[in-house]
Amino acid sequence: MSHLSEAAVAKINEICDRYVEEKTPLMMILSDIQKEYGYIPLEVQEIVSSRTGISVAEIYGVVTFYSFFSLMPKGKYVIGCCLGTACYVKGAQQVIDKFSEILGIKPGETTADGLFTLDALRCIGACGIAPAVSINGKVYPKMTVDSVPKVIAEYKAAGGEL
Repeated sequence: MSHLSEAAVAKINEICDRYVEEKTPLMMILSDIQKEYGYIPLEVQEIVSSRTGISVAEIYGVVTFYSFFSLMPKGKYVIGCCLGTACYVKGAQQVIDKFSEILGIKPGETTADGLFTLDALRCIGACGIAPAVSINGKVYPKMTVDSVPKVIAEYKAAGGEL
């Protein structure tokens, strides 16, 4: 989204305008921008700042604090590996390490083809089925290191259409 088009700037302004009557509009604005574009780079934060009067530092703080906001584009498939206590104890670190090894990326990164993003998550509330992995909202219970290649292969074979 770097070097925003006029249409993108107009859309961001429109999103800001939706919440002009709100006392605390930032989360709603950022959420709508994240849904629209998939990430919120600094250039967009600057536009939001100028439209709302909220400092870029405060906006950046919110974007980097909440895990559902992203500064970088995410892949088509976002793999979230829970590293909460229950998942960690049941081998989640080895599972995320296997995803990392096969995909050639570290947590927080996206594959060069834009297909996968790997995220390390704190507790996702699936302790009873630990270790849990979520891919675009689909939860994979009791994930094992041995099942990681199969899961990745399913998404690759689908040609991005799962």
